[in-house]
Amino acid sequence: MFSYRHAFHAGNHADVLKHAILVQILDYFNRKDTPYWVIDTHAGAGLYALDGEWAGQSGEVVDGLDRLLDAPQPPELVARYLRAVQDFNPDGVANRYPGSPALALHALRPHDKLRLFELHPTEIEVLESTLRQLGAPRRQAAIAREDGFGGLKRLLPPPTRRGIVLIDPSYEDKRDYRHTLQAVRDGLERFASGCFAIWYPLVQRVQAHEMARALERLPVEWLHATLTVRKPSADGLGLHGSGMFIVNPPWTLHEELRAALPWLEKILAQDEHARHTLETSARPAAGSPAAARPRPQSQDRAPARAQKRSPSRK
Repeated sequence: MFSYRHAFHAGNHADVLKHAILVQILDYFNRKDTPYWVIDTHAGAGLYALDGEWAGQSGEVVDGLDRLLDAPQPPELVARYLRAVQDFNPDGVANRYPGSPALALHALRPHDKLRLFELHPTEIEVLESTLRQLGAPRRQAAIAREDGFGGLKRLLPPPTRRGIVLIDPSYEDKRDYRHTLQAVRDGLERFASGCFAIWYPLVQRVQAHEMARALERLPVEWLHATLTVRKPSADGLGLHGSGMFIVNPPWTLHEELRAALPWLEKILAQDEHARHTLETSARPAAGSPAAARPRPQSQDRAPARAQKRSPSRK
């Protein structure tokens, strides 16, 4: 839907969860020399000005990225994400927030490929400008002005047989839940070994819960993480948390999230209803903790907000 602009939400708690996990997956894929593709079905503008008109109207970054900047002892998954954000803010003040395309481009090696889909007429213009600004070679990064749900089919499997598919529509249209589920099913038929990362909002819509349960019934290896930061609003509106569902996840991701989710819950909590969950279809390795669904944790009081946006902690 063309009314949606992600700049309103850049750097919020949902972006923190989504992008911290994405950075970890990219880092894992870079451990092998074999090239890979990153395919983003709903790319957005790519890079966002946190002091600009759009992000400034909502101020959601205050309860997202800002809370992490000076928080003590971030776990490695979070620290890696903060280092990536810092790389886009060399002056030491986090006034620019990298979206998924920017984070992917930043991580890719010269022989890896980035394929982006975006339909919003304004967002795609900004995205094209962002790629030029970041110096993306045309052979490496390409944008398609089309629906990512449909366009994904023709790109799978990637020629390298290694790839990450990020699916994170706005879900303003209720049909996006059904389309997301179908895109994953179709994608696995074409690319069974691919890593599919699906972001979805925790909202008071039955479609969100139904999609998550349907994904968990897929006969594949998966990991499912959610982060709730506050009690759902009485009117049913607003985002009280988000989830990430990873098909064929890196084997290292589960343990990193076991360390990171309790920390993120504590730092990002807006009330005593904050909690997290972590589930996996994989059997735990011998000698490792077997708690696939940790008992939800919460804290009685939300931490103080950061007073400034600086990617580096002091």
